[in-house]
Amino acid sequence: MYGLIEHTDEINRLLARYGVKFGIYKNNVFNERLFPFDTVPRILSADEFGFLSRGLRQRVTALNMFLNDIYTAKRIVKDKVIPEEFVYGGAGYMMECEGAVPPKGIFCHISGIDLVQGSDMRWYVLEDNLRIPSGASYPMIARELCRRASPDTFRANSVVDNRNYGELLKKVLDYSNCGGINVVLTPGRFNSAFFEHTYLAEKTGSVFAMPQDLFVEGNVLYYSEYSGRRQRVGAVYRRISDDFLDPMTFRADSLLGVPHIMDAYRAGNTAIVNAPGNSVADDKGIYYYVPAMIKYYLGEDAILSNAPTYLPFYESDRKYVLENISRLVIKDVAESGGYGVVFGSELSLEQIYELKKLISKQPRRFIAQEVISFNNLRVFENGVPGERKADLRAFVLMGEETVVWQSGLTRFAKDADSFIVNSSQGGGFKDTWVLSR
Repeated sequence: MYGLIEHTDEINRLLARYGVKFGIYKNNVFNERLFPFDTVPRILSADEFGFLSRGLRQRVTALNMFLNDIYTAKRIVKDKVIPEEFVYGGAGYMMECEGAVPPKGIFCHISGIDLVQGSDMRWYVLEDNLRIPSGASYPMIARELCRRASPDTFRANSVVDNRNYGELLKKVLDYSNCGGINVVLTPGRFNSAFFEHTYLAEKTGSVFAMPQDLFVEGNVLYYSEYSGRRQRVGAVYRRISDDFLDPMTFRADSLLGVPHIMDAYRAGNTAIVNAPGNSVADDKGIYYYVPAMIKYYLGEDAILSNAPTYLPFYESDRKYVLENISRLVIKDVAESGGYGVVFGSELSLEQIYELKKLISKQPRRFIAQEVISFNNLRVFENGVPGERKADLRAFVLMGEETVVWQSGLTRFAKDADSFIVNSSQGGGFKDTWVLSR
């Protein structure tokens, strides 16, 4: 590890050279910045990762069953495990996806599950990302550059090689493929994770495509080469949000999507990875019910714990939230990337009063959580050691089997007293080492 610290500046220069950036498009302005990398890794023992892996596979299996159920039989709603109005009244539910079951019944091919380790050393799930989870490419290329800068560091430590993510992702695409080539579909370079789109296309041997490169004819999706030759597309790893994916089905004003791609998907002629409609399970309110889902679909207790969470949707929870708002974290269920997160302890009396009114008026819009005392991780900033709050985004890939990648994206807060670790909020990242013994 110490060999890596000496090479921090060199590795960050190489990351800049390779264009490892994270861009944010906000208020009609695109700001692109380097994604700061800290060379001190997060280290997980083989036993600890084994525990996390079992819990993550269980969680993603139940979430996939939930998505299949919600858009078809709706058993979990009929059995009143989750209130009907809570599911179908949320912004994440997409009526256009009703009855559309993806190839092999897989909705969440790639899941990014965000966890934190408390000061009690227990792991808590903070969020489930099942739409277009990003971030796997960053520890991949960071590890590659770290190996180049200090190969002795990896010879001296029993670290599981993380260079197989591209192979795992390719297996998922191939398993879901309906006949044809695999394509990574990007909305373009003004997307925050554009670097990742190009990198994963290369690592999976997929064709890298812009929306204008694809077209649908006779409910079949094709890729058009510059020469005019066309190739049938069997699987699309899309990095475009549902709303913009198909202007004929969703937003008519979208210039990022592929017209009629949903027709090809519904006809079973192409797989879309991840499946459209997954956002209903991304809802921070639905997160509250995941332990109940696991019990309902699998007949098992949840291995991994949720953070203690309250739904103002329920009167008793609303009363608790309003009475204890100054010590809770309030989250807007429709927001992501660290936006819409409010710490009650940081609000003025007037702001608390206004937030209480808003929660009372729109209880479905919010969840509240107890503040978890994060286990700090060490960082080196400008050569000076320090500590920062950090989370872990674990990647679960579902194909013929469900696999947890033996690595992950560890994000840390920019400021020593901050709990916000998101890349879009200025945070940095670390490699995640899983030890083989």
